[in-house]
Amino acid sequence: MATPEVLRMPAQVTLQTAPAVLEAAAAALAAGGREIDLADCSDFDSSLIAVLLELSRRAGAGAAAPLGLRNVPPNLRKLAALYGVDEILFERN
Repeated sequence: MATPEVLRMPAQVTLQTAPAVLEAAAAALAAGGREIDLADCSDFDSSLIAVLLELSRRAGAGAAAPLGLRNVPPNLRKLAALYGVDEILFERN
C-alpha cells in the first residue's frame, strides 16, 4: 500500500511567514499529500492555526481521506483549544 506524502512544516509559522507556508503546503496537498508533520514547529503564533484550518478546508473538498497531523506540539493543542477549534483540527489526530 502506498504511503501518503508527508509535508513537514517549517520551524517558524508566524504572521510574516504564514502566506508562503500556506502556498507551499497547498501545493503539496494539490499533489496528493494528506499528512502534515509538525515536529519542527517551534516558533508559531495563531497564524499556524489559520494555515491548518485553511489546509483542512481545502483537503476536505472532495477528498477521500481527511488531513492528518503528526507530532502536534502541546502548545499548539492548547492554542487551538483556546480558540475553540481543537476538535476541528485534531478530531482524527
